[in-house]
Amino acid sequence: MVRTVVTTWYGTFLLEGERVVRSELAPRNETELGERAALRRAGRLTPEELRILEDRGSEAWVTRDRRLADQGLRFDPEAGDLAPVAERVDDRGLLRRVVLASAEKDLRAAWDPSVHVEEAVRAASDLDRVRNLVGERLGSWVSRDAPEIDPGDHAAAARTALSHAEPAELSPTDPGMRAARRRLAELYQAVESTQLELTKAVESAVPPKAPNLSALLGPELTARMLAQARGLDRLARLPASTIQVLGAERAFFEHLRGRAPPPRHGLLFLHPAIQSAPRHERGKLARTLAGKVAIAARLDRAGKPVDPSLLRAFEGRRAKLKEARRGARPRVRVRPSG
Repeated sequence: MVRTVVTTWYGTFLLEGERVVRSELAPRNETELGERAALRRAGRLTPEELRILEDRGSEAWVTRDRRLADQGLRFDPEAGDLAPVAERVDDRGLLRRVVLASAEKDLRAAWDPSVHVEEAVRAASDLDRVRNLVGERLGSWVSRDAPEIDPGDHAAAARTALSHAEPAELSPTDPGMRAARRRLAELYQAVESTQLELTKAVESAVPPKAPNLSALLGPELTARMLAQARGLDRLARLPASTIQVLGAERAFFEHLRGRAPPPRHGLLFLHPAIQSAPRHERGKLARTLAGKVAIAARLDRAGKPVDPSLLRAFEGRRAKLKEARRGARPRVRVRPSG
């Protein structure tokens, strides 16, 4: 009769029909049971399975566990997966404690500290919008009674609103209105100061965590890329083609609907080398830079030191494009007739 290997959370059994030929029970210890569960999730064999398989010889055993099938057993999805009633352990309390402990351990292992950088980047971006909105309103308000103030110079408008000089002829006469405008100016300066602190914190925290990316992109752009990719782990798994358009998701979906050409770059456009390049070279530079970013992310994920060859290779590609541009004829844009 064909023998079947069955693995449960509490042990491994070798069955011949309903008869137990051999059994290897796991220790009734939460820690050791959790370690065996982690081994099974990782596709590896438990000590009990190894002890069962070491006596197999040339016999054709059957299993419905693909991990064991990789060890030479015949895979049969119809094979049994339960131990005989006499061998079963129905301690659900122990099983529950093992599962909860394993889940907590996996959650701790999956924790990515770069989430704090992501939140700081998003907070700085939100504060930038708030600062612009408050500054525009404050500049418009102050320029009403101080025409010499440029409405676009928000910092000067805030300083004027906070000055303790005698109110001008056109200034608000109501003390409550003047106090409210000062509070608006204080809010503008507080938002600006908080955004500056967040930016400085990001620039100091990113290089130790992602040295290769920081050397290639700079700390601020690296932080934006990590936030857009939702962590270094995911960025290290992305292909270069996805990294190139990371941050241009809206334009990409417009292209899929047939309403726009494919995007050539996303956040990588913020790199100074791409911003300063001619339009017809930005796509080539973004493609080259995305390839180097993919390698740098994998190096940082593995904890490797800075590899200066990545930046040299990108600068070499940029120099070649510049050289080709000098020897080429000027590009003439042809406008469609009519």
